[in-house]
Amino acid sequence: MVQGTDVFVIGGGPAGLAAALAARKKGFKAIVADVARPPIDKACGEGLMPDGLAALRDLGVAVDASEGFPFRGVRFLQEGTAVDANFPARHGMGLRRSVLHQKMVEQARDAGVSFLWQTPVAGLCPEGVVVGGTVITARWIVGADGMRSQVRKWAELDTPAHKGIRFAFRRHYHVRPWSEYMEIYWGRDTQAYVTPVGKQEVCAVLISRLPGRRLASLGAEFPQLAERLGPAAGGVERGAITVVRQLDQVYREQVALIGDASGSVDAVTGEGLSLSFHQAAALADALAAGDLRHYQKAHRRLARRPAMTGRLMLLLAGHEGLRERAMHALASDAGIFARLLAVHVGATSPVHLATTGVLLGWRLVTA
Repeated sequence: MVQGTDVFVIGGGPAGLAAALAARKKGFKAIVADVARPPIDKACGEGLMPDGLAALRDLGVAVDASEGFPFRGVRFLQEGTAVDANFPARHGMGLRRSVLHQKMVEQARDAGVSFLWQTPVAGLCPEGVVVGGTVITARWIVGADGMRSQVRKWAELDTPAHKGIRFAFRRHYHVRPWSEYMEIYWGRDTQAYVTPVGKQEVCAVLISRLPGRRLASLGAEFPQLAERLGPAAGGVERGAITVVRQLDQVYREQVALIGDASGSVDAVTGEGLSLSFHQAAALADALAAGDLRHYQKAHRRLARRPAMTGRLMLLLAGHEGLRERAMHALASDAGIFARLLAVHVGATSPVHLATTGVLLGWRLVTA
């Protein structure tokens, strides 16, 4: 028989595991429930930004370079033009999603988190959650069950408005990484981003507003990339929907949402995992204070930076002329791209951001 707990997490992906780990650091008992069993995979770009790696380390999960592939920054490519910038400090890490999930499960287990794998949660009640016809008492309930969150509906936190729906497809290729950067290729209505995840493996993701686009048609939009990847595809192609969504509120009474359940940014920003790790720390602080209003405030603050980046990326994706001018502007002044990347990983102040905006605006005018 499962005993009651302080924190019951519904959803055992990285966001849910991060919430459980952060709660355990504050001394709370935590249970994680999920209908799947580990390791849980998902179609994603598999790149962890430096701030995400730092947040992961704070949760007790250290990623060794031998388990993935360190990358030094981000590179944009479009029709023969390439611009890149290094992270201001440290590096990012390309890591298979299944490897990351297994590492987080092991750390959570070692930290004393309890698991209910292959266990559906039927609903919420004033005392806690309903599992298998019985009630497990919980002081706090965390919804980490993804973009189509059932917890969000149960807690009446759903908002009908969402925008920026796009379709993403991921596949791995058994080729030696040719770059030390996460690469983003810009096409007319499609983007492809490539992350090295091992010494002999890269992850490629195709994102488009057109649901019919698949990686098999990569050569039509990005022939140079298709030639590099060749026929060395490994594993199955996995698809997902990426949505830009912001909720008015991410908690109600004793229920809080985290990760994609609490709102999301477009996948091309690469910030989904990093954001959920930072949210986990903020949520644990709010639980320790006994007031989820603190989490609401922190959640809004944490979402501003990736939301800004997401709006910029979607603007470039939807306006070819503006994208060409932006590429020329970044190519003419490499320092601007470095500044933008520093903003993206949270390494600069609002003043730095304002200055960068002025510089980019001037370059766009003169490009």
